[in-house]
This record gives sequence, C-alpha cells and structure tokens, in this order.
Amino acid sequence: MNELTAEFIGTGLLMLLGTGINANNTLNKAYAQSTGWVFITLGWGFAVFVGVAVAGPYSGAHINPAVSVGLAMAGKFAWAKVPGYVLAQFAGAFTGSFLAWLSYAAHYNETTDAGSILGTFSTGPAIAGKLRNLYSEVLGTFVLVFVVLYLSGASITANNLEDAKIGLGSIGALPVALLVVVIGMALGGTTGYAINPARDLSPRIVHALVPIKHKGGSNWQYAWVPVLGPVIGSMLAAVVFKAL
Repeated sequence: MNELTAEFIGTGLLMLLGTGINANNTLNKAYAQSTGWVFITLGWGFAVFVGVAVAGPYSGAHINPAVSVGLAMAGKFAWAKVPGYVLAQFAGAFTGSFLAWLSYAAHYNETTDAGSILGTFSTGPAIAGKLRNLYSEVLGTFVLVFVVLYLSGASITANNLEDAKIGLGSIGALPVALLVVVIGMALGGTTGYAINPARDLSPRIVHALVPIKHKGGSNWQYAWVPVLGPVIGSMLAAVVFKAL
C-alpha cells in the first residue's frame, strides 16, 4: 500500500467509524441513542486507533491535514508531499462519511431535528462566538500536534523524513487514541473538537449533498472555524516545538 492510499484508507476508516458513532448516539431508533459524551469521546478515540493502526506502517498515519502541515512546519515532513496527503485525507473523509450515512440512511429519515442531523456529520459551537470557537480549535489541535512531535521527536531521523513515516503512528495507535480521548473530554465541550479540517469539511459536504428528509442547512458560515483553527494550532505547535 502506498502512502496516499494509506492516508485515504486510514482517514476513510476514521470517518466511517466516527460519523457512525455520532449517528448511533444521535439518530432516532438507533440502539445507542442518547448514550452521551463519554460514548462519543471513547468512540472517536477507538476510531483514531483503527485509522492509525492501518495507515501507520505505510504513511505514518497523518489522517489529518493539520498534522501534515504541522509536521512540515517542524521540518519533520517534506512540504512537497503535503498536497497529496491532504487531498487523500479529504477524499478519504468524504468517502467514510458517505458510507456511514448510507448505513444509517433510514435512521436519518426518522430524525426530525435538523441540528442534530448536521451534528452527526460536522462540528458546531455549544455557545456561538467565532473568536472563542476558533481559539478552542487552535488549542485542541496545538495539544494534539505538540504531543505527537514531543513524543516522537527522539525517534525521528533523516530516513524517517525521506520515507514520510513520521505521523500519528510514530507514537503508536493506542497512545494517539488516548490523546484524542483526553482532548475530547477536556477541551471538546465547546466546539465538538474537530481538530482536523478533513474531519469537518468533508462530512459537511456530504451533508449538503445527500438526501435526508428533515435536513436543514449545512452551517457554512461556521465551516471556516474547524478548518482554519486546526491549521493555526498545528503551526503554533511546530513553532513552539522547534523553539524548545
């Protein structure tokens, strides 16, 4: 499996399972409806585990455009490879979210709350305020990328960079999963902790395209926050890591 295929499949699995977790928790007549925040944060952590475990040996398992940008900023990943990785991640996230919708299509049509339907695909603020919401996404992604850089720093070599194997997989699937769980539990209550542009934008596009009986708008006026915030957070993490 080549690097871009690994990023596509790893991100696709992440979003298939992650969107499915949201749908199972939210949609009418789903068996796990109203299970709650612990279910969601643990589930997303397990979804990250699967994506990293599959993609890690082949691409380093970035499965997140912000991770690719942050690693490049830190000098641990070739800038020339960033566009391909990012495109593969967005395509994988779109595919995974679409497949999750297809699995839960009947449940989507049984659900009448448009906001809840959108929330299974993409994030939104608990209390609206663009600057506060942006800060939340910056902070959560800063923690993610800084910890990945810090924990993997001792093992990064020139060969790792050449082979593009540095990524979330560098610290292992389980540690990354636990890191995502604690970010969600500690910092995710404000915006739903996208901390990944592909995780938010691609499923938002799926939401806009697929037929759902009681679907409302896709909240495009907010969509820039979970895209720009993670990129800023990852770049800041790289700057701080290099400074230290």
